[in-house]
Amino acid sequence: MREVLYLEQIEQAEVLLKPQRVEVLRQLAEPRTCTEVAARLDQTPQRVYYHVKQLVAAGLVELVKERKVRGITEGIYQAAARSYWLSPRLIGRIGLRRARDELSLGYLLDLMEEVQADIAGLDRAAPELPSIGVSGEIRVPAELRQEFLHDLQSALQDLFTRYGGSEGDAFKLAVACYPKGNNHE
Repeated sequence: MREVLYLEQIEQAEVLLKPQRVEVLRQLAEPRTCTEVAARLDQTPQRVYYHVKQLVAAGLVELVKERKVRGITEGIYQAAARSYWLSPRLIGRIGLRRARDELSLGYLLDLMEEVQADIAGLDRAAPELPSIGVSGEIRVPAELRQEFLHDLQSALQDLFTRYGGSEGDAFKLAVACYPKGNNHE
């Protein structure tokens, strides 16, 4: 099972984005038969089988094993991934792209789309993917906001300068700094 399946085809998204199929997919986090999933969801095995076949055809679920039960071959299915990401390209950009500076929300959204596509494209079969994720909250008084952003930009520029040579493994660094949803907590 992969960690992430990045969906870039509208047909895959259409198959996935049906509430009943999402529930079936959740049940297939572990290998199960359609009969087992049907019992958990209080559905008929035939109804679950229909949804499983649609998910298999879209590459979202895999047949992992078969067994004989009373002379009938029964499939054991499992979700193809732990997470499913929908590419922003499924809808595409609506309207004209405006010139954006590094301090705009539009620039941040473009950056997040780029990071999402890059991560989805990593070779998950590699034995170790050296990476790091850091998240935290910083509280900055309004009068120090510009100074904070300048300091952050300077610190990152220092890293780019220090490690920006042409030798060694290439890493991509993306930093997002944005206002937290409710700043008045």
